[in-house]
Amino acid sequence: MLKEFKDFISRGNVMGLAIAVIIGGAFTAIVNSLVTNLINPLIGLFIGKIDLSDLALKVGDATFKYGSFLNAVINFIIIAFVIFLLMKAVTKVFPMKEKETAPSQEEIYLKEIRDQLVSQKNQEDN
Repeated sequence: MLKEFKDFISRGNVMGLAIAVIIGGAFTAIVNSLVTNLINPLIGLFIGKIDLSDLALKVGDATFKYGSFLNAVINFIIIAFVIFLLMKAVTKVFPMKEKETAPSQEEIYLKEIRDQLVSQKNQEDN
């Protein structure tokens, strides 16, 4: 069982996923800092508040903190855009190879039918 676990952990997929999670966590911290320290003050110039997380709407006893939600949306858009750019760059540098898949049973039958029709046509022509 220990050997199976070692084989599982040493697969490229698992190691790649672990690295991606670690880098994603670090990247999230960078984006949070970007939004909090640069983008929010820029937006604050237009709406008069620098910290969007303080924006809230009170209805009765309920408080809707839509500023925190706006921060999360801005973070998501930035992260998604940067990942999009990275994926475009990676696929440009390393084009994805199409996997050769085994033909399905239906494809095999169709090829056999095609071959039979070609051979029948050749026999008729001769």
